Amino acid sequence: MTFDLDRFPGAALDAVPRADLGGLPTPLVPAPRLGAALGLPSLLLKRDDVHPLGVGGNKLRKLEFHLGAALAAGADTVVTFGALQTNHGRQTAAACAKLGLRCELVLTAKVPRSGEAYERSGNLALDRLFGARVHRCADGEETGRVYDRLIAEAADEGRVVATVPVGGSDALGTLGYVAAARELAGQLADLGIERARVVTPHASGATAAGVALGGALLGGLDADVACVSHPLDEAAENLAQLVAGGAALLDVAPPALDHVWMSDTTIGPGYGVPTDETWAALRLFGRTEGVVLDPVYTGKVGAALVEWAARGRFDRTDHVVFLHTGGLPGLYGYAPEFAAAVEAGGDLADLGGAGDPQ
Repeated sequence: MTFDLDRFPGAALDAVPRADLGGLPTPLVPAPRLGAALGLPSLLLKRDDVHPLGVGGNKLRKLEFHLGAALAAGADTVVTFGALQTNHGRQTAAACAKLGLRCELVLTAKVPRSGEAYERSGNLALDRLFGARVHRCADGEETGRVYDRLIAEAADEGRVVATVPVGGSDALGTLGYVAAARELAGQLADLGIERARVVTPHASGATAAGVALGGALLGGLDADVACVSHPLDEAAENLAQLVAGGAALLDVAPPALDHVWMSDTTIGPGYGVPTDETWAALRLFGRTEGVVLDPVYTGKVGAALVEWAARGRFDRTDHVVFLHTGGLPGLYGYAPEFAAAVEAGGDLADLGGAGDPQ
């Protein structure tokens, strides 16, 4: 099966307002040493982590649509939410800096972590570097109060506010990865590849939902989804709702999701809590390809890729695309554990059954 670009609702997608954040298309590159270690002869990395704006990441694709809507509505202020080390917040701050918008980040202590590294470095430092106002909250109740205050202040000052949900994940944000699926299909077609399996994370959900919806509309893109935040039942329900919402915006029927497979086996204790397998995946990607994962999202998806390959989920004839969604700055919020994991090291043979490819 080849990609069906004639059936893809490109005109409807292109009619949705978007902010130009640059940086696209992101590279699609082979990963032969990692593929050899995992027994996957055709493994590629879709490098959304190397987008040039704000240290890159997947949220920028969603923000194209959210900030496009904000600009169309005449907004001059953007408010969004997340955990203290949110990648979404950092990318929103960078995008707002580029577009000349005021950025208010309402951040909640969602992850059971403390210490200098987590509470001051990484994404938090970059938020401020990009000019965002950071509002730290203890819980959801305080988050609500702070948000209400910011809306009231903006009204008093005559500013127009656009509110972006956590992770940029709603129906509109889903379109970011519908567009990415079209981009990826074109890159694969240029390589003579007519079908591929895309390994992607699910947290707030719109990245996986966009890949799922785009894959259904294009044909030829299957989605293997690793849950990094919510358990499988919650994640599956969220993904289906976002797919339906994105489909409605494009005026197409919600597709069947029989091309989507989901697993939550590498979540570990919960969101933002890395496991031994997470750190092992970081070492494996680093030592085979010189690619850096993060301990919250891509590290757990990397651990899933290792697990799935070892269990025979992929055929050797499959073209597998690992969607690298970024997150590098958050790694420094975990600096003590990161240093210990690198120093503990071991060789490639200790990484989920993967041996040295040489």
